[in-house]
Amino acid sequence: MEDNKKKIIVVDDDRTNLTAAKNALIGKYDVFTVLSGEKLFSFLEKITPDLILLDVEMPEMNGYEAIKILKSSKSTSDIPVIFLSAMIKPENELEGLDLGAVDYVFKPFSQDLLLKHIELHLLLEEQRRGLANYANNLEEMVREKTQTVLELQNTILKTVAELVERRDDITGGHIERTQSYLKMLVELLEDNNVYKKEFSSWDMELFVMSSQLHDVGKIAIKDEILLKPGRLTPEEFEIMKQHTTAGGDIIRKIEKSTSQSDFLNHAEALAESHHEKWDGTGYPYGLKEDQIPLQGRLMAIVDVYDALTNERLYKKAFSHTKSVEIIKDGAGKHFDPLIAEIFLRNEQEFERADN
Repeated sequence: MEDNKKKIIVVDDDRTNLTAAKNALIGKYDVFTVLSGEKLFSFLEKITPDLILLDVEMPEMNGYEAIKILKSSKSTSDIPVIFLSAMIKPENELEGLDLGAVDYVFKPFSQDLLLKHIELHLLLEEQRRGLANYANNLEEMVREKTQTVLELQNTILKTVAELVERRDDITGGHIERTQSYLKMLVELLEDNNVYKKEFSSWDMELFVMSSQLHDVGKIAIKDEILLKPGRLTPEEFEIMKQHTTAGGDIIRKIEKSTSQSDFLNHAEALAESHHEKWDGTGYPYGLKEDQIPLQGRLMAIVDVYDALTNERLYKKAFSHTKSVEIIKDGAGKHFDPLIAEIFLRNEQEFERADN
């Protein structure tokens, strides 16, 4: 039958005291006795006790020196220590408690009183461990729940994104590619401390996830315009521009019925502003420079890069080199110059990701 008794080590340089303590505890606990602080640490290499009774007045290494070592080691710092002492001065007792002891028992001790002190502190330690386990389990449950919610959100987003792409089949894979490019671009900007202050308040996982909705407004565009095999007329292009405001409207409607405001704020900014231009010549509002939400400025460059490097019904795919030249020419005009600089400095990483 398994022995479930708690293990207690008694440390005292006086054999009489050790015998008295062992006789008091032996029926209820597994008791181990050692004659010095040095021997205690040798013993701790073989066994981890539930509690230590530690004499204060010992030669070579006294109890205060021993407890300092115990509390400095991760493997022994949580073991409750009760001091055994013949000294009853308050300042001595306070010193021991400050060093991490949970209690004092004064010698010569009463057997019943010693047992009560030990029972109390073993119970407190058991409760402490129970609370710690509960806290750890609760934290893990929250983490799992949060991950489940994120996975659900991502599944819904992917479904909506696929619906958009099925209508706009000339850009198949566009949403997945731009999401990947956006993640790369944000990581590069963070590595170079560009827009560090702005990024500090963002949940990057949510931001990148929300980019799947940047073209959601295309749901509202008629097939004859969305799927036209060729360049749009000026009138048709004006209608196509409306996918940005339509996307913003769709997301704002969702916002009214959910508390996920951070996530949807990103999605709204991405949908509505990814066609704005740094010099103010973009659409739908003609915003300029910092008036354009950072989300839109980030999306603009990866959106254009993907459009350039992939075939459309009205154009062949451009090479990576040609696409980079176009983006370089657009820095400070179409694109935020700081973001364009980081993209251009690391353009080979985007080429590798495209292959």
